[in-house]
Amino acid sequence: MNARWLLRVFGPRTPHGLTPQERAGFVAPTILFTLAATLLLVSIFLPYWRMTLYAPQYPNGLHLQAYVNRLEGDVREIDMLNHYIGMRKLEDAAQLERSLSIGMIVALTLIVVAAAFVHSPLTALLTLPAILFPLFFLVDLHIWMRFFGQHLNPEAPLSHAIKPFVPPVLGEGKIGQFRTVATPGEGLLLSSVATVLTIVGLFLQRMAYKPLRDRLLREAERRATEES
Repeated sequence: MNARWLLRVFGPRTPHGLTPQERAGFVAPTILFTLAATLLLVSIFLPYWRMTLYAPQYPNGLHLQAYVNRLEGDVREIDMLNHYIGMRKLEDAAQLERSLSIGMIVALTLIVVAAAFVHSPLTALLTLPAILFPLFFLVDLHIWMRFFGQHLNPEAPLSHAIKPFVPPVLGEGKIGQFRTVATPGEGLLLSSVATVLTIVGLFLQRMAYKPLRDRLLREAERRATEES
């Protein structure tokens, strides 16, 4: 019973006596999972999102880089412009998410590496948070930008000229005399590549291990029936 339970949960081990071509089919998912975990870890050190704000007094634009745990660039100047239209300071956004981000990504990285050694449907469940992480980042960013744009200070100097709005997460936007251009950063691109590699790894792992797992489970069921 314990052996069958372990087989169902964790899947079979890589079989011995394989040809190099056969072994490649079993090794490929592990390589992809490891590469995905590495890219996800490296993404911590790169900006996930970039935004350039153009205003009459700043024809060359003000630049903002958002890492998972901090903001860099012309934060002070952008906050000054936002003050005139009644927006909150940038640092007020996603404080909880930024405080947890490093630990969360490290945890996701370790889980993806561990998932490489689980050869069952549990692998998909383990890797799901890492697969969805880039989407989560964009959705969370959209929620905060929507909140900021919809809750303007009515006492701001230009409050009469600016109606509540939703800044675009990606692409161009226009807010009064201000124009914004938002693009994905290298960190978000790396984490997105990690998502693709993980999905491909899941597909290859299923192709390699599912027939073996099903056969071993049938044999285990047959032995259990014979013993009973």
